[in-house]
Amino acid sequence: MTEVGIGQTNFQVDAPDLNPREVTLSWCAVTDVGHRREINEDSYVTVPPVFAVADGMGGHSAGDIASAAVVRRLGEFSGSTTVTRDEINSALEQAVEDIEINAGDSDLGTGTTVTGVVLATHENSLVWDCFNIGDSRVYQYFEGALSQITTDHSVVQHLIDTGAISLHEAETHPHSNVITRAVGFNEAPIPDYIKLALVAGQRLLICSDGLTKELTDHGIEHFLGADQSPEEVANTLLDQALANSGRDNISIVVIDVVSAEYVNDDVYTQPIIL
Repeated sequence: MTEVGIGQTNFQVDAPDLNPREVTLSWCAVTDVGHRREINEDSYVTVPPVFAVADGMGGHSAGDIASAAVVRRLGEFSGSTTVTRDEINSALEQAVEDIEINAGDSDLGTGTTVTGVVLATHENSLVWDCFNIGDSRVYQYFEGALSQITTDHSVVQHLIDTGAISLHEAETHPHSNVITRAVGFNEAPIPDYIKLALVAGQRLLICSDGLTKELTDHGIEHFLGADQSPEEVANTLLDQALANSGRDNISIVVIDVVSAEYVNDDVYTQPIIL
């Protein structure tokens, strides 16, 4: 388990050439091994402009090495205002090389999911760019409504998309842990990307599947909607996941857009997908 970055209560992002030109963020990250695993193979990075969770695979220390390689490479963006997709792709490709060098031989192979958000640009605006490989997730909570922003790369998600199983059947499907895309396993990392407008009052959740195995979207929405700080919300979500069995490693990042100062009135008023 590798943690890159620490929580912040009022972090100011200055982007004088963009709109909004000044943003205040607050965030907290927590992780736990859970009740049934011996090693925490999750890692996370929370250093603006990047926030991400990586869920390692491969057994024993191999998964931790893979997830650590990803968050360390992403952590190298610390100090930048924004990040491009080409830069993310390059960082993930370098992480694959790191994994191949450091993980050694594993009968299961070695890899990791990675899911997160970076500050990026879109038509002279400062926005979120969400990226995903695997079945960790990004959610958005805004004005009482929860939205899942990323789409899982998993066998179960494919079965849902093709109509082979229902959402209810997916909850107990025996292949729920089988993913179809990862960082590592000697393959090129290929993220999905979604740009999301950055709006004051927005709350983002980034989490490994250790949380979504234990809480429904309804439960996640309920706890994200609490009038509490990111630290309080992240710890409540963690406590609830552990109380509901805690079958896997659990990693949670909660980010609040506390305020946004705009250059002019031509701004996004809703956190829409761009």
